Amino acid sequence: MKTCFLIFYSFFFISVCFAQESQDTVERKNKLSDSVVEKFYVLKNNHEIKQGPYLALLDRKKLIARGNYKNGIKTGLWQFYDAAGRLNEKYNYDLQKFTYEAPLESNDFSFLFEDTLKIGDRLTRPLRIGGVYYGFIPYLSLFRVPFDTYDINMESFVAYLELLISPMGRLAQYRVRIASALYQYDRIFTMDVKLFSDEDRKFIPATKNGENVISRILIKCYVTPSGTLDFL
Repeated sequence: MKTCFLIFYSFFFISVCFAQESQDTVERKNKLSDSVVEKFYVLKNNHEIKQGPYLALLDRKKLIARGNYKNGIKTGLWQFYDAAGRLNEKYNYDLQKFTYEAPLESNDFSFLFEDTLKIGDRLTRPLRIGGVYYGFIPYLSLFRVPFDTYDINMESFVAYLELLISPMGRLAQYRVRIASALYQYDRIFTMDVKLFSDEDRKFIPATKNGENVISRILIKCYVTPSGTLDFL
C-alpha cells in the first residue's frame, strides 16, 4: 500500500510540475531554412528565453533535432538525425561530450587536412554539434546569391560550401562557390565569420595522431529557386 502511495505521489508531483511549467511558457515556431521549422517554448514574461522541449522538423514531419532548454541554455541529452531520419549524434550538454556518433554516410560531405599525411596516420574528422544536417543549417541559411533569380533556371546552379576549422576548433574562414555551366557563372564568395554567433563558430577540431590540426569541411549543396542554399 505504501509503494502504491509513493508511485501515485510521484506521478502527481510530475504532473503538477509539468502543468506549472506549461502555464509559465508559450509555444513558438520559427523557420531555420526553406525546409526546416523549429518548435520550442519561451517564458511568458520573457520571450527571449527558451524553456522546455525543443524540436526541429524537416518538411514539417521529419525529426532532425530534439532536446531541452533551461533558462535559455541547452541542457541534458540532445539527439540529432539526418535527412533520412537516422540517428546521427547524441550530445550531452551537461557533460559537454558526445555519447553517440554515427559513421559518416553522406557523399555531400568531404574533409581536407592541411598537413602532410602518410600511411598509418590516425585521423579524426572535425565535428559540429548537431550532426551533418541540423548542425550545418546556420552556414547554409546565411548565404543568398547576389542576383535576382527571377526567370533564371536555378536548377542549373550548384554550390560548394567550404569551412576552414582551426586547431582550436574555431571557424576561421567561410567561403561559398556558386557555379552554372548553362549561364557560364563561377564565383567564390568569402563571408565574414563574425556574422555567425559564438556558438556557431565552435567545432570539435580534426586530429592527426592525437594532435589537433587545421582542416576544411566541404559541403555540396543546391541553390533554391529563391537563391538560398539547401542540402541535396
